[in-house]
Amino acid sequence: MTEFHLSSTVISLEGDRLCTFEYAASVTETSTVVIERFVALGLIEPIGTMLHAQAITRIAQIQRLRQDLGLNLVGAAMVLEMAQEIAQLRAQLRGYQSHP
Repeated sequence: MTEFHLSSTVISLEGDRLCTFEYAASVTETSTVVIERFVALGLIEPIGTMLHAQAITRIAQIQRLRQDLGLNLVGAAMVLEMAQEIAQLRAQLRGYQSHP
């Protein structure tokens, strides 16, 4: 008997790589329950029942912050948001510096 499997990744109409919760859980060595909790808390945003490939990176970062620094989910999310804001501010600063 042949089994039918949905692809673990697809390409959206916009050209973004999307993956299933199962694939994200497998890659980040966690579970779909954890992924669903992250979604429920707003730590990652799904596209229907799929995730952007960048969500895998965010899941791994959250897990690392929790394990290495002992942060809770809210603390890990705050650290990632601050890091993203710092990166955006640095990019703006570089833009200002390149225009005398």
